[in-house]
Amino acid sequence: MPFLIAVSKSEAKCGFVIILMALYWCMECIPLAVTALLPVILFPMMGIMESDEVCIQYLKDSNMLFFGGLLVAIAVEHWNLHRRIALQVLLLVGVKPSLLMIGFMITTAFLSMWISNTASTAMMLPIANAVLQQLCDTEANAEERNCRLTAVRDGQENRAFELDDSKESDDTKFKAGDSSVNMAPNTVPLEVCERSPVEEQRKLKREEKYTKLLKGMSLSVCYAASIGGTATLTGTTPNVILKGQIDELFPENGGIINFASFFGFSFPNMVLMLALSWLWLQFMFLGFKESFGCGTKKDGDLEAYRVIKDEYKKLGRMSFAESCVLVIFTLLVLMWFTREPGFIPGWATVLFNKDKSYVTDGTVAMFMSSLLFCIPSTFPRCQSRHDAPAEAHSALLTWDVVHEKMPWNILLLLGGGFALAHGSEKSGLSQWLGESLIPLQNIPPFAISILLCLLVAMFTECSSNTATTTLFLPILASMATAIKIHPLYIMFPCTISASLAFMLPVATPPNAVAFSYGNLKVMDMAKAGFILNFVGVITINIAINTWGVAIFQLNTFPSWANVTKTP
Repeated sequence: MPFLIAVSKSEAKCGFVIILMALYWCMECIPLAVTALLPVILFPMMGIMESDEVCIQYLKDSNMLFFGGLLVAIAVEHWNLHRRIALQVLLLVGVKPSLLMIGFMITTAFLSMWISNTASTAMMLPIANAVLQQLCDTEANAEERNCRLTAVRDGQENRAFELDDSKESDDTKFKAGDSSVNMAPNTVPLEVCERSPVEEQRKLKREEKYTKLLKGMSLSVCYAASIGGTATLTGTTPNVILKGQIDELFPENGGIINFASFFGFSFPNMVLMLALSWLWLQFMFLGFKESFGCGTKKDGDLEAYRVIKDEYKKLGRMSFAESCVLVIFTLLVLMWFTREPGFIPGWATVLFNKDKSYVTDGTVAMFMSSLLFCIPSTFPRCQSRHDAPAEAHSALLTWDVVHEKMPWNILLLLGGGFALAHGSEKSGLSQWLGESLIPLQNIPPFAISILLCLLVAMFTECSSNTATTTLFLPILASMATAIKIHPLYIMFPCTISASLAFMLPVATPPNAVAFSYGNLKVMDMAKAGFILNFVGVITINIAINTWGVAIFQLNTFPSWANVTKTP
């Protein structure tokens, strides 16, 4: 407030709103979505923008893209299609210890590309726990059998030695009916194994091994969910915010960010990050000898495979509703990829977008998601006129299901970010920030990118990734135009860095789910996540300086970056 009183310019007023919202988002003193509505109140009252101009920012094309993608994701979850996909992938990958963790990570990352990170984590953790429990039980049973066989063998050897030394005495005992030799030759009391110090030590080692493995598996699932969400435009909220901010701040960009271009850059980066994360978690919780040791299949592997197969059998045959949702989902992805592939004219360019961008990714998302409300969930059958009237079949998706599962607060958060970006342009704050950051021209661009990624990755540990990207991206855009580097060169890496919340349980919902499920301590997550934060920043900057340059022409300053909205 003193800052607002001391400087009465519109730039200062907009800066006050941004700082106030940043504090509210970090402290969560009121709900995040309510904080996102503050521009509707403060911008008109401070004379920055008219109310109509502010409110229209809350429902833009990017919001519709995100909304349509969420509708398809809700349908996938509603008909349990994600569980069928997950179990099928695990059956293909196998359950050997060397492949178990990477199998769960691949499955979780793939699901998180399309559905909620939290939902994919909550679904995969119980499956991982059941498989590990079966592996532990099978190994315990095998050790108990070996213990008994060893005891039987030792007993037989001792008995043979005694027979050689005192055969006559043993014959006398047998004739007298001594019970000490009436025991079956292959029967050994259980207490023999339980009292053995060697077996006790082996049992403790086994329990310690599977406790560590459970921790590693829980962390791998929640980390894979966050990493997988970075691969697609609708995978997580910061990705949609990036597209919205680019379109808002640089309206002449020519649709540089679409589903195909985003996927072309982010998917290889996701694969690289996932592989490095797997190696680090294997090293931390299993060791490379256990991970890459050669050998034949064990009984535990077969039992764990049987657990997954039984779970898959419980799903039964794929229903008509599941098949329809799978077809719609597949068509949606194909239409996203082929709308503007970049290297050839897409179907949207040929049919609709000849002079203007009429059809966008949001148009496709809403068209395909609308079909979910039209197609029945059961296959319609013909009836004769003598049959009783059949009950109406519900659609693949009903509004009651959408109302229950749709994260409406995310749409308001997106709108709040777009309102802040528009307010920064209208008030002149973006221009003032750009002029203030001109001295950064003396720093190499790759160093700026690395430092900003580390800053965002640290900030997102204690703040929502949506709030982080909303606050940082307009500032980064102003800095890029001021020092004459491609805006995506720093905006894209920082957007993905906002999803690198690996250190704290409160950093992101998947971390919280894993923390409550995997008997984890804060230090376990902090040690694993600290290294992964650096690994993520390094891989992102490798990507942006290699194939990112080729995809987005990042080695030149684009002409559209000079044409921003004037205040």
